[in-house]
Amino acid sequence: MIIVTGATGQLGRRIVEHLLTRVPAGQVGVSVRDPENPQALAFADQGVRVRRGDFADAGSLAHAFEGASQVLVVSVDKMGEECVKQHRVAIEAAVTAGARRVLYTSQMGAGDASHFQACRDHAATERILRACGVPYTSLRNGFYAASATGFLDHARETGEIRLPADGPVAWTTHADLAEATAAILADEGSFEGPTPPLTASRALSFDDIASLASEVTGRPFTRTVAPEAAFRDQLVAHGVPAPYADQILGIFAAARAGEFAGADPTLAALLGREPAGMREVLAEALR
Repeated sequence: MIIVTGATGQLGRRIVEHLLTRVPAGQVGVSVRDPENPQALAFADQGVRVRRGDFADAGSLAHAFEGASQVLVVSVDKMGEECVKQHRVAIEAAVTAGARRVLYTSQMGAGDASHFQACRDHAATERILRACGVPYTSLRNGFYAASATGFLDHARETGEIRLPADGPVAWTTHADLAEATAAILADEGSFEGPTPPLTASRALSFDDIASLASEVTGRPFTRTVAPEAAFRDQLVAHGVPAPYADQILGIFAAARAGEFAGADPTLAALLGREPAGMREVLAEALR
Protein backbone atom coordinates (compact mmCIF):
# COMPACT_ATOMS: atom_id res chain seq x y z
CA MET A 1 0.00 0.00 0.00
CA ILE A 2 1.17 3.52 -0.85
CA ILE A 3 0.78 5.85 2.12
CA VAL A 4 0.63 9.62 1.61
CA THR A 5 0.95 11.89 4.64
CA GLY A 6 -0.52 15.37 4.87
CA ALA A 7 -3.19 14.29 2.40
CA THR A 8 -5.59 17.14 3.17
CA GLY A 9 -2.97 19.83 2.49
CA GLN A 10 -2.44 21.82 -0.66
CA LEU A 11 0.16 19.42 -2.08
CA GLY A 12 -0.82 16.12 -0.48
CA ARG A 13 -4.45 16.37 -1.59
CA ARG A 14 -3.44 16.81 -5.21
CA ILE A 15 -0.94 13.96 -5.02
CA VAL A 16 -3.65 11.56 -3.85
CA GLU A 17 -6.06 12.75 -6.54
CA HIS A 18 -3.49 12.07 -9.25
CA LEU A 19 -2.43 8.79 -7.68
CA LEU A 20 -6.02 7.53 -7.85
CA THR A 21 -5.88 7.88 -11.64
CA ARG A 22 -2.88 5.51 -11.71
CA VAL A 23 -3.49 2.83 -9.06
CA PRO A 24 -6.62 1.29 -7.51
CA ALA A 25 -7.99 3.16 -4.49
CA GLY A 26 -7.55 0.05 -2.37
CA GLN A 27 -3.79 0.36 -2.79
CA VAL A 28 -3.72 3.92 -1.42
CA GLY A 29 -3.76 5.00 2.20
CA VAL A 30 -3.58 8.46 3.71
CA SER A 31 -2.22 9.59 7.05
CA VAL A 32 -3.99 12.72 8.29
CA ARG A 33 -4.18 14.53 11.59
CA ASP A 34 -7.99 14.75 11.38
CA PRO A 35 -9.75 11.78 9.72
CA GLU A 36 -13.02 13.71 9.96
CA ASN A 37 -11.71 16.46 7.69
CA PRO A 38 -14.08 16.76 4.68
CA GLN A 39 -11.28 15.99 2.25
CA ALA A 40 -10.28 12.89 4.22
CA LEU A 41 -13.90 11.74 4.24
CA ALA A 42 -14.10 12.29 0.48
CA PHE A 43 -11.07 10.07 -0.03
CA ALA A 44 -12.61 7.41 2.22
CA ASP A 45 -15.75 7.49 0.07
CA GLN A 46 -13.54 6.66 -2.94
CA GLY A 47 -12.11 3.59 -1.22
CA VAL A 48 -8.90 5.11 0.13
CA ARG A 49 -7.81 3.90 3.57
CA VAL A 50 -7.90 6.89 5.93
CA ARG A 51 -6.14 6.73 9.29
CA ARG A 52 -5.03 9.29 11.84
CA GLY A 53 -1.33 10.00 11.82
CA ASP A 54 0.49 12.88 13.47
CA PHE A 55 4.25 13.40 13.24
CA ALA A 56 4.10 14.81 16.78
CA ASP A 57 2.60 11.52 17.99
CA ALA A 58 4.88 8.66 16.98
CA GLY A 59 2.44 6.07 18.29
CA SER A 60 -0.24 7.16 15.82
CA LEU A 61 2.05 6.52 12.85
CA ALA A 62 2.43 2.79 13.49
CA HIS A 63 -1.29 2.38 12.78
CA ALA A 64 -1.35 4.94 9.96
CA PHE A 65 1.59 3.30 8.15
CA GLU A 66 0.56 -0.33 8.71
CA GLY A 67 1.08 -2.45 5.59
CA ALA A 68 2.97 0.26 3.74
CA SER A 69 5.06 -0.59 0.68
CA GLN A 70 5.95 3.09 0.16
CA VAL A 71 5.47 6.09 2.42
CA LEU A 72 5.53 9.65 1.12
CA VAL A 73 6.51 12.01 3.93
CA VAL A 74 5.17 15.44 3.01
CA SER A 75 7.34 18.01 4.79
CA VAL A 76 5.75 19.86 7.69
CA ASP A 77 4.99 23.56 7.73
CA LYS A 78 7.60 24.30 10.38
CA MET A 79 11.25 25.32 10.43
CA GLY A 80 14.26 24.48 12.54
CA GLU A 81 14.82 21.74 15.10
CA GLU A 82 11.14 20.82 15.56
CA CYS A 83 10.72 20.42 11.79
CA VAL A 84 13.63 17.98 11.47
CA LYS A 85 12.56 16.11 14.61
CA GLN A 86 9.10 15.47 13.19
CA HIS A 87 10.53 14.34 9.86
CA ARG A 88 12.80 11.90 11.69
CA VAL A 89 9.82 10.46 13.58
CA ALA A 90 7.90 9.93 10.32
CA ILE A 91 10.85 8.35 8.49
CA GLU A 92 11.63 6.00 11.35
CA ALA A 93 7.96 5.01 11.61
CA ALA A 94 7.86 4.24 7.87
CA VAL A 95 10.90 1.99 8.16
CA THR A 96 9.50 0.25 11.24
CA ALA A 97 6.23 -0.36 9.38
CA GLY A 98 8.18 -2.27 6.72
CA ALA A 99 8.05 0.24 3.86
CA ARG A 100 10.30 -0.73 0.97
CA ARG A 101 10.84 2.92 0.06
CA VAL A 102 10.49 6.27 1.81
CA LEU A 103 9.86 9.38 -0.25
CA TYR A 104 10.12 12.94 1.00
CA THR A 105 9.10 16.33 -0.37
CA SER A 106 12.36 18.27 -0.25
CA GLN A 107 13.22 21.44 -2.18
CA MET A 108 15.64 22.62 -4.81
CA GLY A 109 18.52 24.36 -3.10
CA ALA A 110 18.50 21.98 -0.13
CA GLY A 111 21.88 22.34 1.55
CA ASP A 112 23.56 23.11 4.84
CA ALA A 113 24.92 26.43 3.56
CA SER A 114 21.60 27.73 2.20
CA HIS A 115 20.52 31.24 3.14
CA PHE A 116 16.98 29.87 3.69
CA GLN A 117 16.25 27.90 6.87
CA ALA A 118 13.81 25.53 5.17
CA CYS A 119 16.52 24.39 2.75
CA ARG A 120 18.86 23.70 5.67
CA ASP A 121 16.07 21.68 7.28
CA HIS A 122 15.59 19.72 4.06
CA ALA A 123 19.32 18.96 3.98
CA ALA A 124 19.17 17.66 7.55
CA THR A 125 16.16 15.50 6.69
CA GLU A 126 17.93 14.10 3.64
CA ARG A 127 20.78 12.97 5.90
CA ILE A 128 18.22 11.06 7.97
CA LEU A 129 16.88 9.48 4.79
CA ARG A 130 20.34 8.40 3.63
CA ALA A 131 20.87 6.63 6.94
CA CYS A 132 17.39 5.11 7.29
CA GLY A 133 18.33 1.70 5.90
CA VAL A 134 15.86 1.42 3.02
CA PRO A 135 15.82 2.94 -0.48
CA TYR A 136 14.61 6.52 -0.55
CA THR A 137 13.64 9.27 -2.96
CA SER A 138 14.04 12.93 -2.09
CA LEU A 139 11.84 15.07 -4.32
CA ARG A 140 13.74 18.30 -4.93
CA ASN A 141 10.67 20.41 -5.63
CA GLY A 142 10.91 23.78 -7.29
CA PHE A 143 9.94 26.81 -5.22
CA TYR A 144 6.16 26.98 -5.06
CA ALA A 145 4.58 29.51 -7.42
CA ALA A 146 1.93 30.11 -4.75
CA SER A 147 4.64 31.81 -2.68
CA ALA A 148 5.25 34.29 -5.49
CA THR A 149 1.57 35.17 -5.80
CA GLY A 150 1.36 35.43 -2.02
CA PHE A 151 3.91 38.23 -2.15
CA LEU A 152 1.62 40.13 -4.56
CA ASP A 153 -1.27 40.76 -2.16
CA HIS A 154 -0.50 44.47 -1.79
CA ALA A 155 0.36 44.82 -5.48
CA ARG A 156 -3.12 43.66 -6.49
CA GLU A 157 -4.42 46.97 -5.19
CA THR A 158 -1.55 49.34 -5.89
CA GLY A 159 0.26 47.85 -8.87
CA GLU A 160 3.54 48.20 -6.95
CA ILE A 161 5.54 45.04 -6.19
CA ARG A 162 7.59 46.30 -3.26
CA LEU A 163 9.87 43.56 -1.98
CA PRO A 164 13.52 43.10 -0.99
CA ALA A 165 16.09 42.57 -3.73
CA ASP A 166 15.74 39.10 -5.20
CA GLY A 167 17.10 36.85 -7.94
CA PRO A 168 15.65 34.42 -10.50
CA VAL A 169 13.51 31.59 -9.13
CA ALA A 170 12.13 28.58 -11.01
CA TRP A 171 8.61 29.06 -9.65
CA THR A 172 6.67 25.77 -9.94
CA THR A 173 3.03 24.95 -9.28
CA HIS A 174 1.70 22.60 -6.63
CA ALA A 175 -0.47 20.98 -9.32
CA ASP A 176 2.46 20.02 -11.55
CA LEU A 177 4.57 18.78 -8.65
CA ALA A 178 1.67 16.69 -7.37
CA GLU A 179 1.11 15.07 -10.75
CA ALA A 180 4.82 14.25 -11.07
CA THR A 181 4.95 12.86 -7.53
CA ALA A 182 2.03 10.55 -8.28
CA ALA A 183 3.87 9.30 -11.37
CA ILE A 184 6.97 8.56 -9.26
CA LEU A 185 4.93 6.77 -6.59
CA ALA A 186 3.18 4.65 -9.21
CA ASP A 187 6.56 3.64 -10.71
CA GLU A 188 8.35 2.45 -7.58
CA GLY A 189 12.12 2.82 -7.84
CA SER A 190 12.07 5.31 -10.70
CA PHE A 191 14.36 7.64 -8.74
CA GLU A 192 17.00 6.69 -6.20
CA GLY A 193 18.17 9.38 -3.79
CA PRO A 194 17.63 13.08 -4.55
CA THR A 195 15.88 13.83 -7.83
CA PRO A 196 17.10 16.56 -10.16
CA PRO A 197 15.33 19.85 -9.45
CA LEU A 198 11.65 19.43 -10.33
CA THR A 199 10.99 22.86 -11.78
CA ALA A 200 9.15 24.88 -14.36
CA SER A 201 11.06 25.70 -17.52
CA ARG A 202 12.10 29.28 -16.69
CA ALA A 203 13.51 31.08 -13.69
CA LEU A 204 12.01 34.54 -13.15
CA SER A 205 12.79 37.47 -10.90
CA PHE A 206 10.13 39.82 -9.55
CA ASP A 207 11.16 42.27 -12.27
CA ASP A 208 10.05 39.59 -14.75
CA ILE A 209 6.90 38.92 -12.76
CA ALA A 210 5.99 42.63 -12.81
CA SER A 211 6.28 42.62 -16.59
CA LEU A 212 4.19 39.48 -16.94
CA ALA A 213 1.57 40.83 -14.54
CA SER A 214 1.26 43.95 -16.70
CA GLU A 215 0.85 41.83 -19.81
CA VAL A 216 -1.80 39.47 -18.45
CA THR A 217 -3.89 42.15 -16.72
CA GLY A 218 -3.46 45.06 -19.10
CA ARG A 219 -2.65 47.40 -16.22
CA PRO A 220 0.76 48.60 -15.08
CA PHE A 221 2.77 46.79 -12.42
CA THR A 222 6.07 48.19 -11.19
CA ARG A 223 8.84 46.59 -9.18
CA THR A 224 10.55 48.57 -6.43
CA VAL A 225 13.16 47.34 -3.96
CA ALA A 226 12.23 47.58 -0.28
CA PRO A 227 14.99 47.86 2.33
CA GLU A 228 15.11 44.57 4.21
CA ALA A 229 14.74 46.12 7.66
CA ALA A 230 11.68 48.12 6.61
CA PHE A 231 10.14 45.06 4.92
CA ARG A 232 10.70 42.98 8.03
CA ASP A 233 9.15 45.68 10.23
CA GLN A 234 6.13 45.79 7.92
CA LEU A 235 5.66 42.04 8.19
CA VAL A 236 5.85 42.14 11.98
CA ALA A 237 3.41 45.07 12.08
CA HIS A 238 0.94 42.92 10.12
CA GLY A 239 1.17 40.12 12.67
CA VAL A 240 3.95 37.93 11.27
CA PRO A 241 6.03 36.57 14.18
CA ALA A 242 9.53 38.07 14.14
CA PRO A 243 11.36 34.73 13.72
CA TYR A 244 9.19 33.88 10.72
CA ALA A 245 9.75 37.34 9.22
CA ASP A 246 13.48 36.66 9.43
CA GLN A 247 12.99 33.38 7.56
CA ILE A 248 11.06 35.18 4.81
CA LEU A 249 14.05 37.47 4.34
CA GLY A 250 16.07 34.28 3.91
CA ILE A 251 14.06 33.47 0.78
CA PHE A 252 15.22 36.67 -0.86
CA ALA A 253 18.83 36.18 0.24
CA ALA A 254 18.80 32.66 -1.20
CA ALA A 255 17.30 33.91 -4.45
CA ARG A 256 19.98 36.57 -4.76
CA ALA A 257 22.58 33.83 -4.26
CA GLY A 258 21.09 31.84 -7.16
CA GLU A 259 19.89 28.94 -5.01
CA PHE A 260 16.55 28.67 -6.83
CA ALA A 261 17.63 29.69 -10.33
CA GLY A 262 18.25 26.31 -11.95
CA ALA A 263 15.49 25.25 -14.36
CA ASP A 264 15.60 21.55 -15.20
CA PRO A 265 13.75 19.39 -17.79
CA THR A 266 12.98 16.48 -15.43
CA LEU A 267 9.54 17.73 -14.39
CA ALA A 268 8.49 18.22 -18.01
CA ALA A 269 9.63 14.67 -18.79
CA LEU A 270 7.57 13.26 -15.92
CA LEU A 271 4.50 15.22 -16.98
CA GLY A 272 4.89 14.56 -20.70
CA ARG A 273 4.30 18.28 -21.31
CA GLU A 274 5.67 21.66 -20.37
CA PRO A 275 4.96 22.62 -16.74
CA ALA A 276 2.72 25.60 -16.12
CA GLY A 277 4.57 28.90 -16.25
CA MET A 278 4.12 32.10 -14.28
CA ARG A 279 2.08 33.64 -17.09
CA GLU A 280 -0.67 31.10 -16.47
CA VAL A 281 -0.25 31.38 -12.70
CA LEU A 282 -0.56 35.16 -12.75
CA ALA A 283 -3.52 35.10 -15.11
CA GLU A 284 -5.37 32.97 -12.57
CA ALA A 285 -4.16 34.83 -9.46
CA LEU A 286 -4.73 38.37 -10.74
CA ARG A 287 -7.91 37.98 -12.76
